[in-house]
Amino acid sequence: MPEATALRSPSTPDWNALAERARTRRRMTQAVLYAILIVTSLPVVLPYFWMVTISFSATSGSTDTFVLWRSIAILVPTIFVIAGLQQGVADPRRRRRLRWAVIAVAFVALLAFVAPHLHVHNYRYLWNPDIVEDMRGRTGAGGGQFPWVWTAFGNSLLLAGAQTLIVVTVSTLAGYYISRFSFAGREGFLKSLLVLHAFPAMTLIIPIFLILHWTGLLDTLTGVVLVICTLELPFSVFIMKGFFDTVPWEVEMSAMTDGASRRQAFFKVVLPQVRVGLIAVGIFAFIKGWEEYVFVATMLFEKANWVMSLYLFWVADDIMGVDYGIVAAVGVFYVIPSLVLYLTTQKYLTQMTLGGIKG
Repeated sequence: MPEATALRSPSTPDWNALAERARTRRRMTQAVLYAILIVTSLPVVLPYFWMVTISFSATSGSTDTFVLWRSIAILVPTIFVIAGLQQGVADPRRRRRLRWAVIAVAFVALLAFVAPHLHVHNYRYLWNPDIVEDMRGRTGAGGGQFPWVWTAFGNSLLLAGAQTLIVVTVSTLAGYYISRFSFAGREGFLKSLLVLHAFPAMTLIIPIFLILHWTGLLDTLTGVVLVICTLELPFSVFIMKGFFDTVPWEVEMSAMTDGASRRQAFFKVVLPQVRVGLIAVGIFAFIKGWEEYVFVATMLFEKANWVMSLYLFWVADDIMGVDYGIVAAVGVFYVIPSLVLYLTTQKYLTQMTLGGIKG
């Protein structure tokens, strides 16, 4: 009897069942995570979706919110179903086929229930001079006439582009110098960069207003560009310094040992390795200049100097009760550059590293 007990093999676990249980648990966890992300993103996405829908469906003096709710009733379940397929179907080919089938069904539903109510009438001011003249004839809260929307668009591009160029150039050179050279007061200077960025910019409006008035830069795009650059540079310099810290000094020294000058090593060896940082700082600087409202509203008075944020505010203030569609169309037109910028550079932003920590 003891010999029989000794020969009896212990029960082995069912590895297939354990593996299947682990896969099921992982899928459920990921499904819950996707659901939480989708639900929490809805309050952010829906206002933009409302804006786009209204811009293509509203008519003068009325807003067809039924089109909005029909669109939401089609698109939101589609997003949940696609997310569920991502986690519930293991076979990639089958998952791809089902995903495209769901998208096709949603597209057909949109064509049947939403497309007949859509139009581009609210975007006619972009190319129709008569509509532009009508909008110019509307008296806004400022007591003047509206400029053409393309004038404001060009001013915004000039403001955001000039600020981006200045911030990227200065922060790159300053960040490199702080990272590579030791000088008296270096630590205090680094701390001051963070301290300067910690103060609310609103507290500086009156001093900045007076400085621009005394220097003759008030009511000019140049003055606003210099102000926004001054406020953005401390944090941008600190960010670029962190990127340069991740580039080993030995790499640069090796290039100079092989005969490259300090400038050649900087441009040909160091800068390519901090390309992601340059793109990130440039994007944040552009977005800051593109969406700036407080300082442009405080320091720009002439209608010819309006930027898109001011234009959208005064148009909404003047005709919101008359034509929601035009206001929404201006909002969509205002968002397009930022959206295009993010879509074309998102792969670099997801690779962003700072101080060895990947974002």
